[in-house]
Amino acid sequence: MTRIDARGLRCPWPALRAGRALREGAEAIEVAADDPAAERELRALAASTGCAFRSVGAGVYRLERAAA
Repeated sequence: MTRIDARGLRCPWPALRAGRALREGAEAIEVAADDPAAERELRALAASTGCAFRSVGAGVYRLERAAA
């Protein structure tokens, strides 16, 4: 599990960091973000990359690649 602490970063930075982790081969990413737009942008990233998306807590989101 790759964890990204994006608290204090304005969007699009949380999604950009998550996207980079996916490109580098991460299978599952947990992102902590406090920008109100982060959930929407991370959800869009998950949809565009075929990842599952879920909120796992206040300001914590998980993206997971589908098992092959």
